[in-house]
Amino acid sequence: MTSRRVAVAGATGLVGRCLVQQLCAEPTVAEVHGLARRSLDWTHPKLHMHVVDFAALPALPPVDEVYLALGTTIKQAGSQAAFRAVDFDANLAVARAAQAAGARRTGLVSAMGARAKSSVFYSRVKGELEDALAALGFDALVIARPSMLRGDRAVLSQPVRAGELRWARLDALLRPLIPSNLRAIDAADVAAALCRQVPSAQGRVVLPSGAMQGATVGWVGAA
Repeated sequence: MTSRRVAVAGATGLVGRCLVQQLCAEPTVAEVHGLARRSLDWTHPKLHMHVVDFAALPALPPVDEVYLALGTTIKQAGSQAAFRAVDFDANLAVARAAQAAGARRTGLVSAMGARAKSSVFYSRVKGELEDALAALGFDALVIARPSMLRGDRAVLSQPVRAGELRWARLDALLRPLIPSNLRAIDAADVAAALCRQVPSAQGRVVLPSGAMQGATVGWVGAA
């Protein structure tokens, strides 16, 4: 396709912002519709920002692909129910709205260890979302399962996540000894892996963290 229209949910987040910038830089993309609770402090001729309430999502403009990058933590959300409302309900609502608007392909920012039958609440919600999206019948569902993310949340006016900070310090000291799937990964690499895979994938594709390391290297569409 030479005139792809895409939507990005969570456009002001760590991975979502990278997705928006990289998709805007991609020559085959004609329109990027960013969905967020606040406007993005970055502009581009292809970018159309939509400030929305994900609990009462309006109809979306016509799109071919949707990228789901909404996420929080239980601590930040305040409760398990509030966490699920973002990580499961909001992402699924966007996927359904995008499908109604014509989307046949989707990319999801999930998490390492996501599994619907996990005993860990966080991982279980992530896995349940993956399965719910698969049941929608998209032509392609590309699932990124990153390890701890690297990126500057302070620049995005987001609280620093203590787990990410601790892991980044450990990663910096021991990176050569850490298995690739456990190494901290740049948010831009996660975005690049999704941008590369979603347009051509078929069926359900899972990208472990190690497979996405350095994904921005050599990709001409990367911003």
